[in-house]
Amino acid sequence: MENSDNTVNKNLVELSTFLVGDALCGMDILKIQEINKLIDMTTVPQAPSYVLGILNLRGQIITSIDLSKKLGLGETNLSNDPRNIIVNSKGEHIGLLVKKISDVVQANTDKFEPPPSNMGGIQGEFFTGVYKTEDKLIGILDVEKVLRLEERN
Repeated sequence: MENSDNTVNKNLVELSTFLVGDALCGMDILKIQEINKLIDMTTVPQAPSYVLGILNLRGQIITSIDLSKKLGLGETNLSNDPRNIIVNSKGEHIGLLVKKISDVVQANTDKFEPPPSNMGGIQGEFFTGVYKTEDKLIGILDVEKVLRLEERN
């Protein structure tokens, strides 16, 4: 019995969910360093259009990107109190600006499904899969792929 309990626990993941435009997305909560309000940033000349700027967060330099713009969903409205999800990618801290933070959802990775090629206008290539709850569909964001791909024209 102990083995079956351990197997089940290995397949469970807590997804931090958030809105990017009107799309509900999620990522493994263990990939998130912190979530904070948008603070003053310094613009970066000649940076891609989705790069909002850099900020100093307790001595760490954070590059902040508008996740909505990166995914092709327009721009995040800065007057609606958006949030920065701080992640660590390849030793660099990146802030992903999202419209709104939602719930933490416990999910079984065995129930993840492949992403459709186009999820509500978002390129499916940015997602590792989708997870269905009783009343919503959560796109599982592949943070590394989002940060690796060049800006699309």
